[in-house]
Amino acid sequence: MSNTNLKPLPIKGTVYWANLSSKNAMSGKYQFDLGNLSSAAVTALEERGMKPRNKGDDKEDFITIKSSNPIRAYNTSGDEIGCLVGNGSTAAAVVGHYDWKSPAGQQGRSPSCLKLVITDLNEYTEEGGSVDFDLEAAL
Repeated sequence: MSNTNLKPLPIKGTVYWANLSSKNAMSGKYQFDLGNLSSAAVTALEERGMKPRNKGDDKEDFITIKSSNPIRAYNTSGDEIGCLVGNGSTAAAVVGHYDWKSPAGQQGRSPSCLKLVITDLNEYTEEGGSVDFDLEAAL
């Protein structure tokens, strides 16, 4: 990867699978997906050596941003958000990058989040209690 001085990139998108204050069980990192990226955002990310993915689902073009530290999210007034950010929340993020190299010789560039502002919060809440169903009707 080129070590050029690239400026951080402000992009808008939709937040999915936000693990901002607790680590993701599979990766062991704090992370979130930023999806529904504009074509201009996709082009700018690709020019910086990062490749957005598209799995043909609601996220459309997206990046996964991971961190070893908790990711702080703010509202548009600049106050830190004190709740869980749910899927479908919209956000503006300032995206930087870091270069990496694995012991096996693989290398790449991944996005990092320098600032995350939630512009339309869809708060995640867990529904407590058990789920009732007819055991005899189960497939």
